[in-house]
Amino acid sequence: MNANSPAPASSPVTPPVVSATQSTYQAIRQMIITGDLAPGEKLKIEHLKDRLQTGASPIREALTLLVSDQLVERLDQRGFRAAPVSQDNFAEILKLRCALEDMALRDSLAAADDTWEEALVLAHHRMARVDTGDIATFEERHKTFHVALLANCGSPILLRYCSQLYDLNVRYRYLAGRSQNYGTRDVPREHREILEAAVARDVDLASQRLLSHYQQTGTFLRERPEVPVEG
Repeated sequence: MNANSPAPASSPVTPPVVSATQSTYQAIRQMIITGDLAPGEKLKIEHLKDRLQTGASPIREALTLLVSDQLVERLDQRGFRAAPVSQDNFAEILKLRCALEDMALRDSLAAADDTWEEALVLAHHRMARVDTGDIATFEERHKTFHVALLANCGSPILLRYCSQLYDLNVRYRYLAGRSQNYGTRDVPREHREILEAAVARDVDLASQRLLSHYQQTGTFLRERPEVPVEG
């Protein structure tokens, strides 16, 4: 090419195509987690079509995917409903979350490196900067921080289970008033201390602080009248 020739125009970046099923899945999932679709609510295809401005097929496919996420229940010959909630269900979620995240955290710290540490510190920094009134952004960055703790565990299946349990747990926090105010707790300090122990590669201390963080949230949610004793 001649040195004086104009450089070829760069090709425009084509954004990734999101399928109708995937976008519908994300929309319904978010509505269930945040309580916009109430626990136990019948999920009628026609109603969701109007609400999401999409076809019946993507909705049915999305609801089927959400059944495997434990966020939707299939009713025999009667369609779907948002999964109900109960104290027993919450207790099971908390128990599994503590067991699996303890395993993932220990494996992640055993394989810790500079790249993992930088991603974790950045995730914490971004979470800590969120305005307390911006619940949606906080929840997004809060999950990113917790996932970053476990990200180096080397087990994609384990990480997927941990992510699913996070979503099931956060649904209860939305149900309990979408509150970040846990009485006298200093939640930002708890996150900071978890980070410090993880960066120091102190496996036992990091595990102790992470599980205490979850158990305190569990105590708060068990005392909330919005969560019924039976589903």
